[in-house]
Amino acid sequence: MTAIDSWGDRPWLDGGRDAVGKYRIGLDENFIEVEFALEAKCYDVKHGVGIKETSRLISRLKHRQFGVFVTTSYLHHLTYKEIKEDRHPIIVISARDIVGILKQSGYAVQTEVERWLNSTFPKQPA
Repeated sequence: MTAIDSWGDRPWLDGGRDAVGKYRIGLDENFIEVEFALEAKCYDVKHGVGIKETSRLISRLKHRQFGVFVTTSYLHHLTYKEIKEDRHPIIVISARDIVGILKQSGYAVQTEVERWLNSTFPKQPA
């Protein structure tokens, strides 16, 4: 699978999504494009994500879209249970997953992550 296009929604009209995009699934001429909507929540690791936050994304998914919910925290167990039991097409990426992705990418300690962030997203002058 390859992300082929994505764009952020305008913050004042986000409609329950922080970004939307398309994924290409398949090879060469034998592929399909699948749309996704993404919602991100930057919470403290002690503040779990509840049903209210995920329901907003779920309710705004269009026909044949899937959702990606990213959080720097975790999903409350009842929230995750609802997503799974109701078979919502949602991929959850939590703090634990983010740490795993960073480690797999060679960023195992805080200073390496900070260096990567600063080189990828330089601070803008005030």
